[in-house]
Amino acid sequence: MKKGEYAALAVPGAEFVVKATPRARVSSCVLEGGVWRIAVNAPPEEGRATAAVAEALAHALGVAKGRLVLVRGAASRDKRFRLD
Repeated sequence: MKKGEYAALAVPGAEFVVKATPRARVSSCVLEGGVWRIAVNAPPEEGRATAAVAEALAHALGVAKGRLVLVRGAASRDKRFRLD
């Protein structure tokens, strides 16, 4: 995936629903039917997978990862991020 491929969706205040897959063999980031499916290599320990998911989503949107705020799902595979 190219950096900023989904830059048109990067509107301040927009929320993104994410289905995360930690410890994946291959990292990927795909938008399917309004839900982001993001697979990361990081383990789901001490927030490492959540941080990796946020970084992958920020990369896809072409924004700084600090602009994404986790709204819901810190310890869940189903997450919701907001772009500030």
